[in-house]
This record gives sequence, structure tokens and C-alpha cells, in this order.
Amino acid sequence: MDRQEAILRELNLYPQWVRRDVPAREAVTTVGAIHESPLRNWPELKETVRGCTACRLRAGCTQTVFGVGDEQADWLFVGEGPGADEDVKGEPFVGEAGKLLDNMLLAIKLKRGKNVYITNVVKCRPPVDGSGKQLPPKPDEIATCLPYLQRQIELIQPKLIVALGKVASDALLTGKEATLASLRGTLHDYHGIPLIVTYHPAYLLRSPSEKARAWQDLCLAVKFMADKSA
Repeated sequence: MDRQEAILRELNLYPQWVRRDVPAREAVTTVGAIHESPLRNWPELKETVRGCTACRLRAGCTQTVFGVGDEQADWLFVGEGPGADEDVKGEPFVGEAGKLLDNMLLAIKLKRGKNVYITNVVKCRPPVDGSGKQLPPKPDEIATCLPYLQRQIELIQPKLIVALGKVASDALLTGKEATLASLRGTLHDYHGIPLIVTYHPAYLLRSPSEKARAWQDLCLAVKFMADKSA
């Protein structure tokens, strides 16, 4: 068994699924310090995020989790927010969901840090409920943190954004009141940058039967990038 086959088996996506043929900046509105003095480069943005206390999330987390990867990447993957492992290590997607994301990347011949950048909508870990389940960020928390993500996108200028889950898709596709299922399978637009919506790896861990649909989304992304470079 070669490595590619092993990865696909791990994702419960073997034998390989057949791809479906799917037809194929603005200035950032900011808050607080960003609004007063727009951040023009990576060091300024990272330093501001590191010291940010603009919303209630910062008081309940260990540290901010900025993002990781190639800062000139063609591929940008955007998740929801840091979990417990990410909060400790200061890097997005390093827990079980991160391992699955790494396998998803390997399945389409990508690798964390090589032409790939990974970040989240909010940079601080949201709290957990009474059962220990992490809560999604609240709308005002997303609104406060979103300018940081918007500036990351402006700096990276990716060729494709992959929104992982509904929090990410809702944040980036403002004005679209739709289910994640209805947003899948097509190309969307984020200020001139193509965007594809798929499931968050944490959801796929809870619902492994949906991995087949996630694979279709990845195939759509690969097809788009191949067509773009042809």
C-alpha cells in the first residue's frame, strides 16, 4: 500500500471518489487600534493580536493563536477558533482535528507550511459549557476579531480560501443566510478571491460518514486550482 492510499484509507475515503465537474480588496473595516491605525505588515499585525484584549475571550484563554504557514500561500484554510490543544501550543489545528486536517492536506498533495496557511476566525479559545464541550464564538466576538482575519487575507492574497465549517463560512460570506450543506459544491467569492466551503475537521471526527462529502469539496478545490494554473 503506498502512502497516498494509506492516507485515503485513514480518511475512510478509499477507494477514491470520482470528482464531480462543477462550473467553475476592499479596505478592511476595523475596530479599536486597527481602526485608528491600519496594520500594514505581518509584525505589526502579530504584535497587535498578541496583546489584544478587545473582547471577553482574551480573559479566558492562555494566549492568542494567530495562524501558521506560508505567508504567501496560494491556499488559505480558515477554521472557527482555537481548542484546548491550540490554546496551550499557540498554533491552530494541533489537536485531533488538526491531525485530520493534516491528513486531508496530504490526500491532495499539500502540507502544512508549504504553500498553505492555516488560521481561525477568532484568535482566542472560546469557553466550554457545563459538559466540557467548547462553545462557538458569539457574534460580537466574531465581529471584534474579524478584522484580524481580513488583514491576514489581504497580506497573503491567496488564490483560494477554504472555509472549514459554518462559523468560518458565515464570517467570510456575509449576507448569506444558508446552511453549510447548501453552500458546498460551488465556488463563492470573498472580495475577488474564490472561496470553497467544507466541513470542519472536528465535525468530521464526530460524523465520519461526512468525510466522503468533504473529499468531494477537496476535489473541487484541487480542480479549481489546476484549472487556474493551466
